[in-house]
Amino acid sequence: MTTVGTLAPLVQDFFAQHLLGYKRSSPQTVAAYRDTFRLLLAFLKQLRGREPSQLRLDDVDATSILAFLDYLETDRKNSIRSRNARLAAVRSFFRFVAFREPAHLALVSQVLAIPIKREDQRLVGYLTRQEMEALLAAPDRTQRVGRRDHALLLTMYNTGARVSEIAAVLRSQVTFGNTTLLALHGKGRKDRTVPLWPKTGRILSAWFAELDNAPDSAAFPNARGGHLTRDGVRYILDQAVTVATPGCPSLRGKTISPHVLRHTTAMHLLQAGVDCSVIALWLGYESLETTHIYVEADLVTKEAALSKLAPPQTAVRRFKPDDALLAFLANL
Repeated sequence: MTTVGTLAPLVQDFFAQHLLGYKRSSPQTVAAYRDTFRLLLAFLKQLRGREPSQLRLDDVDATSILAFLDYLETDRKNSIRSRNARLAAVRSFFRFVAFREPAHLALVSQVLAIPIKREDQRLVGYLTRQEMEALLAAPDRTQRVGRRDHALLLTMYNTGARVSEIAAVLRSQVTFGNTTLLALHGKGRKDRTVPLWPKTGRILSAWFAELDNAPDSAAFPNARGGHLTRDGVRYILDQAVTVATPGCPSLRGKTISPHVLRHTTAMHLLQAGVDCSVIALWLGYESLETTHIYVEADLVTKEAALSKLAPPQTAVRRFKPDDALLAFLANL
């Protein structure tokens, strides 16, 4: 039984019953919410001077949450996007509290009224084809680890997979045939299957031949044979950027993350004339509207649209009335 007004049992029930039991939230969602509450409870410990297990629900009022959000931006230097993600986790918890503790609806309403902070909408970053080719050529394929890195980067570019998806890929998720297919387990428990280029299929087939015969083993294993972490994938990409930059100077100064490769896949599909609805399915987007960010950022498409509009052949002159019209107006 939950002690009325005590925070700890509510937090435990929120994760164990609500997220994992009732909602069956994805592991990524649970991990993100867990990290939010770790930060929040540590902050409240400093603010209230009590251990997290001793906190009451009243200690987590709207004023405390606003102070926590300011702490994230000022002390931890989090972006507005990260701040809003933390607030989303807190809001989800308080919607659960509204159901479990109706006596605290006034407190819940105040917290839920905290607004999402607006942020500048920046154009998405992506790589040109030349830059992408330089990255793919960077790993030393005479070495086993280089062959793994090349296969990983090529598959990421081919599929536009999220870093969490590509790190978790098993060999059994790749089906070889006339068309090689990769089954991805995506965000929000949505599965999708992406066709691979013949070149990607050949690279993966050769790479898998170097691994053991266990089909349920990691497709891109780390040094211990387990799955790469997100940081591991980022490290591989950073190494490729370092090697490729001297031969491709345009990479210098660019912030290149695994998500930038995902944007690159989408942008190159768009530039190749692929419909936005197909791109949304390819990348596993929940909404077609998400692909509009690529249309906004694609200067090539905008220039092509501009070329279809012929400029005027003659200069536009300002209208000047003749003397007769001026006389008419003067006599009115």
